[in-house]
Amino acid sequence: MTIRVPVQRLCSRGWVEQAIAALDADQHRSADTHLFKLECPKLAGIDIYLKDESTHPTGSLKHRLARSLFLYALCNGQIREGTPVVEASSGSTAVSEAYFARMIGVPFYAVMPRTTSREKVVAIEHYGGTCHFIDDGSTLYAEAAALARSLGGHYMDQFTFAERATDWRGNNNIAEAIFRQMEREPHPVPAWMVMSAGTGGTSATLGRYLRYKRHATRLCVADVEQSAFFDGYRTADPECRCERASLIEGVGRPRVEPSFVPGVIDRMVRVPDAASIAAMNVLSRRLGRRVGGSTGTNFFALCWLAAEMKATGRKGSLVTLICDSGERYLKTYYDPAWLAEKGLDPAPYETLVEAVLAGGGFDLRLEEA
Repeated sequence: MTIRVPVQRLCSRGWVEQAIAALDADQHRSADTHLFKLECPKLAGIDIYLKDESTHPTGSLKHRLARSLFLYALCNGQIREGTPVVEASSGSTAVSEAYFARMIGVPFYAVMPRTTSREKVVAIEHYGGTCHFIDDGSTLYAEAAALARSLGGHYMDQFTFAERATDWRGNNNIAEAIFRQMEREPHPVPAWMVMSAGTGGTSATLGRYLRYKRHATRLCVADVEQSAFFDGYRTADPECRCERASLIEGVGRPRVEPSFVPGVIDRMVRVPDAASIAAMNVLSRRLGRRVGGSTGTNFFALCWLAAEMKATGRKGSLVTLICDSGERYLKTYYDPAWLAEKGLDPAPYETLVEAVLAGGGFDLRLEEA
């Protein structure tokens, strides 16, 4: 008996192989992102490092996630030639996914609130993406899934698949890259890695890798004010909700996302929004270029840990990430009028961060778990 295999399936498999080859070639053309050492002479014996994810082609840490999500969907047979790809995102993830969608020649749709800034819309459209606007942000996930169904496409769903799409055991993931870059430093095994939570995928990758390699490094996750992650971690309740949207873009979520893995976290701290902006400003001045607000969240928590290490006489290194460039936030975090409208005063926190970097203590009690 002759078994007939549909020609469409054969063509689809060949196309998938070409698409994966295109993604691999793009990665091969890219050098890894730089690991900066921040010079702080007054913190003798405590070294601060920042891995600069803003230098990816699409300008943020989400470039890694988008590539992993596309590979995951391609290898699972969820994206084939011509498959529309849909994502629930108005930010950096959508920009990066639009980039990869254009690379392999599939349509991309970003579902986002109608209030999304024009700058973000332009960035997504620059890579050929289509912005699908909704009026009620609370329906974001459902609207994205519905749009994918109506198009006969694939809902990428970063908030569910971020933690499983990345190979956390190695294969040049961000944790492995950091340890490779730290090999010749005075303290090559960091005392702490610090990461904020957006999907939870990066903190999951870092925490799993640390355990897998049996490193002594501990993971501190920094959350923002309007977010469910911190309360979900503290109460061990995955059903925690937060009614207000986070002011720090890219981090903080109204629900505990499926990609958030609390079991890999050693310590969690809640960072005030004004403190995130303050740390962003301090770090931007020290680097001579602007960084984004989520980087400020990371850096504020790192300074808190650095002050604690100094107070207890402990030496070692701390590592966090520059998630994206501050150029995307000129009309928000870097705009005094926007800060005043939101009731944010970063000045007192800036004084605190500068004091820590000058060898002083951390004169503020943070909410931690």
